Amino acid sequence: MPPSKSAGTGAETENTEESMNALTQKEQKEGWILMFDGETTIGWRGYNQTSFPESGWVTEDGTLRCTVNIPGDTGRIGGDIIYDAKFKDFHLKLEWKIDKIGNSGIFYLGQEIPDTPIWNSAPELQILDNERHPDSNLGRDGNRKAGSLYDIIPAVPQNSKPALEWNSIEVIVEKGHVLHIMNGIQVVEYQMGTSEWHEMVRQSKFSEFAEFGKYREGFIGLQDHGNNVWYRNIRIKPF
Repeated sequence: MPPSKSAGTGAETENTEESMNALTQKEQKEGWILMFDGETTIGWRGYNQTSFPESGWVTEDGTLRCTVNIPGDTGRIGGDIIYDAKFKDFHLKLEWKIDKIGNSGIFYLGQEIPDTPIWNSAPELQILDNERHPDSNLGRDGNRKAGSLYDIIPAVPQNSKPALEWNSIEVIVEKGHVLHIMNGIQVVEYQMGTSEWHEMVRQSKFSEFAEFGKYREGFIGLQDHGNNVWYRNIRIKPF
């Protein structure tokens, strides 16, 4: 079963250079999959695309970065990206930092539906500069702040670090039971498919999307919201 709220999982943001974007021997034995090697985009592609975007995303200094969308820059392609494998029950770990006034998100259990954005089906863990981005004050009870299940469940406690500082995040999905763990503390917990779940979705911006939160297996995705956001140490353990 997933860890309790007080247990934590030991997620670290103080990785050594040797362990950055690499699996430890213990993780290898436990069946973890390294999703980003720190240098290439192997394993990733554009959502509803067959290849990785030609622009909008770069690898630099051991990170996978979504670049800022400069108004009038018609050469930027970008778009959301997904890891090219579906996962059902899993433990996802990664680290992120966001630019000032930045917004992004981590999708899970997403489906590729033609001419339909990934957020129509995939729950989103919000990535945000809480201090400066206006979305921080929208929604209900802080459910658009960092770590939250976007527009549905607020991250409590709200323990994200300021813009341009690294945060650790974990998402654990097991038989529809979902945890968000940020900087070692559980901040969100919910069970998909229950009457409570359907009521929360009904009260959110996703109430009109029949595919939202419907699936128990899907893609991990990273959002291109047109802002600088950096990801590293992305790894997953299927159950």
